[in-house]
Amino acid sequence: MATDDLPVGGHPGVLTSEDGSLLIKPALAAEVAFYQSVVADAAFASLRPFLPKFYGTLRLQGKVDENAPPPAEGEPMQIQPAASLVLENLSQPFLKPNILDIKLGTVLYDDGASADKRARMEKAARETTSLETGVRLTGFQVYDLATNEAVNTPKSYGKSIQPADLPDGIARFFPLSPDAPPAHAEPAPEAPPPITGTGLPAELLLPVLESVREDVAEVRDALAAVEMRMVGGSLLVIYEADWDRARAGIKWMEEVGEDDEDDDEDEDEDEESVASKPGPPYIVKLIDFAHTKIVPGEGPDEGVLKGVDTVLGLLDGRIAQVKAAY
Repeated sequence: MATDDLPVGGHPGVLTSEDGSLLIKPALAAEVAFYQSVVADAAFASLRPFLPKFYGTLRLQGKVDENAPPPAEGEPMQIQPAASLVLENLSQPFLKPNILDIKLGTVLYDDGASADKRARMEKAARETTSLETGVRLTGFQVYDLATNEAVNTPKSYGKSIQPADLPDGIARFFPLSPDAPPAHAEPAPEAPPPITGTGLPAELLLPVLESVREDVAEVRDALAAVEMRMVGGSLLVIYEADWDRARAGIKWMEEVGEDDEDDDEDEDEDEESVASKPGPPYIVKLIDFAHTKIVPGEGPDEGVLKGVDTVLGLLDGRIAQVKAAY
């Protein structure tokens, strides 16, 4: 196993399998319970396509038991098994993944938070974009195709901007190729320097944006139909920065669509054959459920729905900009 080096949406202690297909993260009881409920409960069927594939839990070799007394001289340390959650690695299918983590919700604390933490989280929501819009740009990476390296925009950017700056943030994550310069909003007060040498051309970026928008609308419908509270959860958007791979993915969408009649045949193919085939040039997923709980009879999470509505509006604005430059 290798340590996970994703800059966006990553957490300490997260590992990947040797082939990069699996993500292995510390298993918190609430998150395991949520995934198990989603798998078993038909009420969550519409939400399942927008969650990472859940492969269960495993026990790693172990870690030092921090609650055990220090061992006497010459005695071994006490080791306790370490439970981990096993999920698909969402970035693995992409050659050059552009990754955006959007924190959803207007409430940033769960029921178990202390009064002090609750006050701090309420203050953080007021002073960032969370309370007014239901979203915060947690961080993102966009590939600079000139250097062939990912350029990271840190969490501090999302914490520093105001709601009026969100369209600029979305434009930074969905840049147009320099061959077709986009119409830019005024830069945010503490915005990082412009990313150069990057972006898809309009004929590729537009169908990606429109497809992402369709999926986010489906996420919205699914969330409106389930009764849960999601604190600290995110909407994760990944799309392909490599022009050739993005073009092949868009062609795949046009030719195959969502109702691929060959899905059953694909299950019989070896991993190498499947990996060589083009797939969607983007994904939209919900992630991070360590503080999510199911609340029967209490209705959907209105703060999270507010955030998804904000994302839809931001995507509509960016689509309009790209169409104007097309």
